[in-house]
Amino acid sequence: MSQLRLLPSWLGARASRLLAPHDVQMFNRPSRSSGPPATFPSGKRGGSSSYMEEMYFAWLENPQSVHKSWDSFFRKANEEATCDPAQPPFPETRPAVSSRTETSKLVEDHLAVQSLIRAYQIRGHHVAQLDPLGILDADLDSFVPSDLITTIDKLAFYDLREADLDKEFQLPTTTFIGGSEHTLSLREIIRRLESTYCQHIGLEFMFINDVEQCQWIRKKFETPGVMQFSSEEKRTLLARLVRSMRFEDFLARKWSSEKRFGLEGCEVMIPALKTIIDKSSEMGIENVILGMPHRGRLNVLANVIRKDLEQIFCQFDPKLEAADEGSGDVKYHLGMYHERINRVTNRNITLSLVANPSHLEAVDPVVQGKTKAEQFYRGDAQGKKVMSILVHGDAAFAGQGVVYETFHLSDLPSYTTNGTVHVVVNNQIGFTTDPRMARSSPYPTDVARVVNAPIFHVNADDPEAVIYVCSVAAEWRNTFNKDVVVDLVCYRRRGHNEMDEPMFTQPLMYKQIHRQVPVLKKYADKLITEGTVTLQEFEEEIAKYDRICEEAYGRSKDKKILHIKHWLDSPWPGFFNVDGEPKSMTCPATGIPEDVLTHIGEVASSVPLEDFKIHTGFELGYAMASPNALVLWEAQFGDFHNTAQCIIDQFISTGQAKWVRHNGIVLLLPHGMEGMGPEHSSARPERFLQMSNDDSDAYPVFTEDFEVSQLYDCNWIVVNCSTPANYFHVLRRQVLLPFRKPLIIFTPKSLLRHPEAKSSFDQMVSGTSFQRVISEDGPAAQAPEQVRRLIFCTGKVYYDLVKERSSQGLEEQVAITRLEQISPFPFDLIKTEAEKYPGAELVWCQEEHKNMGYYDYISPRFMTILSRARPIWYVGRDPAAAPATGNRNTHLVSLKKFLDTAFNLQVFEGKTF
Repeated sequence: MSQLRLLPSWLGARASRLLAPHDVQMFNRPSRSSGPPATFPSGKRGGSSSYMEEMYFAWLENPQSVHKSWDSFFRKANEEATCDPAQPPFPETRPAVSSRTETSKLVEDHLAVQSLIRAYQIRGHHVAQLDPLGILDADLDSFVPSDLITTIDKLAFYDLREADLDKEFQLPTTTFIGGSEHTLSLREIIRRLESTYCQHIGLEFMFINDVEQCQWIRKKFETPGVMQFSSEEKRTLLARLVRSMRFEDFLARKWSSEKRFGLEGCEVMIPALKTIIDKSSEMGIENVILGMPHRGRLNVLANVIRKDLEQIFCQFDPKLEAADEGSGDVKYHLGMYHERINRVTNRNITLSLVANPSHLEAVDPVVQGKTKAEQFYRGDAQGKKVMSILVHGDAAFAGQGVVYETFHLSDLPSYTTNGTVHVVVNNQIGFTTDPRMARSSPYPTDVARVVNAPIFHVNADDPEAVIYVCSVAAEWRNTFNKDVVVDLVCYRRRGHNEMDEPMFTQPLMYKQIHRQVPVLKKYADKLITEGTVTLQEFEEEIAKYDRICEEAYGRSKDKKILHIKHWLDSPWPGFFNVDGEPKSMTCPATGIPEDVLTHIGEVASSVPLEDFKIHTGFELGYAMASPNALVLWEAQFGDFHNTAQCIIDQFISTGQAKWVRHNGIVLLLPHGMEGMGPEHSSARPERFLQMSNDDSDAYPVFTEDFEVSQLYDCNWIVVNCSTPANYFHVLRRQVLLPFRKPLIIFTPKSLLRHPEAKSSFDQMVSGTSFQRVISEDGPAAQAPEQVRRLIFCTGKVYYDLVKERSSQGLEEQVAITRLEQISPFPFDLIKTEAEKYPGAELVWCQEEHKNMGYYDYISPRFMTILSRARPIWYVGRDPAAAPATGNRNTHLVSLKKFLDTAFNLQVFEGKTF
C-alpha cells in the first residue's frame, strides 16, 4: 500500500489517458437544476486540488470511505500504473508535492474544459443569434452568462489562460463536437461549441433528466457537418418558400383591404410544417392532425393541406352566397380534411386541420382528443401511425392556461397521444403588446419545460436551420414518443391584421421590419451565389406559381355558392349521403349498433377546476373521430363546467352551424338544490337553454316525424331525466339517431339514492323508448276535468312535489307532469297535456331561483303553444345573485315556502299574469 503513495507522479504523466470519458463524467454529474455545473466544492484550483488529494489519500486508507465513483477511478489508476511496462516503477526522482501539483493541474484543466462544454450545452441559447431583426434578445435579457467564452478574458472563469487555447484536451462522452476525434485544442472546442449553440439555433434540453435523450440531442446538433443539405433538398426548400411567400403576395395584390392574417415575416413555417410531415411519413406516420390559430391558416390550407386554391379565393368574393348549411365562419377559422400522396416519401398521408375559433389555443385539447381516438380506432397504442402537430403564437403560448394544461395530458395513460410537435410562430409581439410587458419567463416556450420537452429555438430567417430543427423534432417525437417544441423566432411584417397600422404602437420595431429583406430573397441570393440554382430558374419558379394562382383565381369567379361542407375537418364516410345529409330520418325502435363504443371521460375530484376545459375539449375531439362512439364527459359537480365555457360556447353549441361538424358528445352535469352551497348545486341550465336555437315564438307544424325533425334542427339536446329508464333510453337514442347532436344531461345527485327514483326492467325492454314528457298517472289523470292545478316541472323537484301533494291529500286536485326533454321544447306533448286538463291552472315549479333554471326558457314557449289563452304561473325560489344558499336552514325554509305555494290553490286568484 505504501507504494501506491507514489501514484500521483504517475497520474501526472498519464492524466489525459486516465481521464477517460467515463471517469471524467463521474466528477461532473449533471445537476437537476439549470445552474452552474457541479464540479469540486470550491470550483477553484486550490480547493479542487486539495479536495482531490483528500479523496485519494482517504481511499488509500480505506476504499469504502469514498464515493464509489472515486473508488472506481482510483482502482483503474492503480491497475494501469502497476501494469504499464513503459512506466518506471515508483520513481524517486520527483518530490511527492510536485507530483500532486502536476496531477491536480492536469485533472483540473480537463475538468474545467468539461465544465466549459457543459456551460454551452446549458446556457449557449442565451447568446444565440435568434432575432432576425437583430433588435431584441429572444430571452428578453441582454445579460451574457459569465461561463460562456465570449471574450478571451473569460477563460479566467475556468482558471484557464490564453496560452491554453492551443493545448489538446480529452473530450468527454457527453459531447459529440469531436466527431471521430477524441481530443481537440481548447480553441477548436470553443469554436465548435459556438457554432453549435450560439448561432441561429438555440437549444434547451439539459433540464431533461434522461441521459439517453440528452445524448441523442447532443449527437444530432453537435456532430460536425451534420447540417449538410444536398442540392435537391435546397431546391425543394426554395420552391416551398416561393409558394409560401407568393401565396401571401397574391392575396395582398388581389384583396388588399381584406383581413386574412397573413404569414409575412414567418413564411418559413410552410416548409417547416412540410418537413415535419415528410420526416414523420418517412418514419411510418399515416395520419397527421393539426391545430393552429388564424395567422397563416390560409397558407397552410393551400400549401400544406393542399386545399384547392379556387375554393380559398372564392371566400374573398363578397357576392358569394352561402348554402343553407348553417351560419358558417370566417375563412381563417375553417378546417379541412385531405388524403393524398406525400411527394417526398411517395406514401399515403391523411391531413386534418381542425377548425378553430378566435380563442387561439382552445383547439389544443380538441386536437389531442381527436388524435387519441384515431390512434384507438387504428389500434395504434404507441402513436406510430397517427400524430398531432400544434401551431401556436408566442403570446398565446405563454399566456393561455390551456397550453399548460394540455401539456399535462401528454403523459397520462388515458390521454397521451405519444408526443406532439409544437411549432411556435414567435412574432415577438402579441397583438400590440411587447413581450417584456406580456410574460415573466425568459421565453414564451418555458411552459414546455414542465414535461421535459426539448425546446429548439431557431432564427426563422435561416431556412436551412429551420428545416434541420424541424426534421430533428419530428424524429424526436417518433423516436421517444414525447412532446417537442420548435420556436420559430420571426417577426410580423404587417399589423395584427392587414387593416392595422403597427407603426403607432411599435414604431422602432416596424422601422426595422420595413428595412428587412424578405427571407425568400435572402435564401435565393445564397443559392444563386453558391451555384445551386440560377437566377433564371428562380424567376421561373416564381412565374410558375404565380400562374397557378392566376388560373385558380379565374376558376374561383365561376363559384356562386359557398358550401361549408367542403371545409369539413372530420368527415364520417358512410354515415351521411353524398350531400352530407342523414341517409334516413327514421330513428330505429330497437337495438344498438354493434360497433358503438363508449368512452367516458370522468374528472376526479383532485383535478384542478381549470382542467375541466381541457377534459371537455379532449372528449369533444374524441367524439369527432367517429359517429359510432358514445363519448361522455362527467363533471364532479355540474357548475364546474363554467371553467369549460370556451369549449361549450365556441365548439359544442355552435360547431355544426359554423363548421358543419356533427358531434354526439354527452355532458353529464350533476344538478340539484340540496343545501350544498352555491358552488355545488346548479349546473346552470339557464345558460344551455339560452344558447338553444329553437324559436320560442314559432308555432310548429306537427308532422309524423316531428320529434326527429326537431332534434335534427336543434344545435343540442338538453334533458333532465327523473327515472333510470329514461336515462337509459336517452343514451340509447343518442347512438340510434341517424345524425349526431351534443346531449346535455342534468344528472341526479341525491336521486341516486332516492327510494322512489327507480325503474323496472319492463321499462327498458323492446317497445319502450325515451319519454320527452312523463304524464301524471295517478288519480288526477283518471278525472282530468276535476283537476284544479296542473304543475309542470323537471328533475328532482318532482319527488318533492309528489311527497308534499300526498301529505296534503291533493292527489285528485293537482296533476304533476314532468318535462324530461327541455330543449328542443316538446310543443306537441305540452299542448296535449294542457288540453287534457282544460279547467286547471297551469304552474311551472322549479327549485332554482326565478332568474335561473328553466322558467325564462319555457314561459314564452308555453305562451306560444297555448296561443296566450292561459297563463303559466311561476312557483319557485325568488330571484337571487348566487345559485344557492350556503345555510342549511335557509335552504329548507325556502323549499317549504315554494312547496306551500305550489299546493295553495287560492294563491293566484285575482292576479293578472
